[in-house]
Amino acid sequence: MPAQDSGDASPGEAARQKKSRPRKEPTPAQRALALLVRREHSRRELERKLAARGVEREDARAAVDRMAEAGWQDDGRFAALLARSRAVSGYGPLRIRVELESHGLDAAVIDDAFRALAEAGDDSWLEQACDLVGRRFPVAADEDSDAMWKRRRKAADFLVRRGFDMDTVRRASAYELEE
Repeated sequence: MPAQDSGDASPGEAARQKKSRPRKEPTPAQRALALLVRREHSRRELERKLAARGVEREDARAAVDRMAEAGWQDDGRFAALLARSRAVSGYGPLRIRVELESHGLDAAVIDDAFRALAEAGDDSWLEQACDLVGRRFPVAADEDSDAMWKRRRKAADFLVRRGFDMDTVRRASAYELEE
């Protein structure tokens, strides 16, 4: 079949020709916005991801500043969403605080995130810990004393790993005994 000249190109061929054009390199602000559209990011996390994609540190910082000025990036909003997500997923306040600190957030921002949890009613740590123990470590009808202590120890270890304080761990792991 004879080759067609470019004026008579079929729609499929025109699309292929269009695709073969080199794309323009996205700006640092476009890259930052593309990341923020997917999910919230802390300032530090966004700057790190931009640097990992080849953006110079100064350009990344300027792009993040631009996103913050436009309201696309907000450390307070990020902290509140992450804290709520982790609390709903069964993590305790110690673990949540450490994770928020790992994102380079100020203590005031972290405290605000915990205040938002309290206002939403998501900060009943003892209730949450008791619920986790009840679901993960149910009491067997024929459980003897040794099995009970083993289950309580496992429950306590689990809650410590989840980031609950020791008072909450003690009270929640003995929850069935108090009822």
